[in-house]
Amino acid sequence: MPVDVAVGVLFDGGGAFLMTSRPQGKVYAGWWEFPGGKFEPGEAVEQALRRELHEELGITVGAVQPWQQEIVDYPHARVRLHFCKVYQWTGTLQMREGQQMAWCTLPVAVAPVLPGTVPVLRWLAAERGFAGPTHRTT
Repeated sequence: MPVDVAVGVLFDGGGAFLMTSRPQGKVYAGWWEFPGGKFEPGEAVEQALRRELHEELGITVGAVQPWQQEIVDYPHARVRLHFCKVYQWTGTLQMREGQQMAWCTLPVAVAPVLPGTVPVLRWLAAERGFAGPTHRTT
């Protein structure tokens, strides 16, 4: 049974999207991903996303657009990632878990990119008509 994870793809007004690094002490520490986290018992996608983004980033999310789902098998867990687009929030971004953040465009300059993030970069490329590599592989 996969672990359900809500993931936010936050966009600024110019089309850049927010990526964050995984904090020290977590599996894949230092790898880059979109922010979010595991559902708590009884939570729906939007509830989990709102809670996680407040806990991790200190923001209150506006409208949430459910977007895509992807199941990823990591060595430590099988996860079902529920990706949602977010265009509005209030509050100032704070890296509450000691993670790093970067506003990115394609191809993303941050590396390494978490395997579960790669499909999202492909979806963004398809939506934007972007051709070529979406991220660095080294």
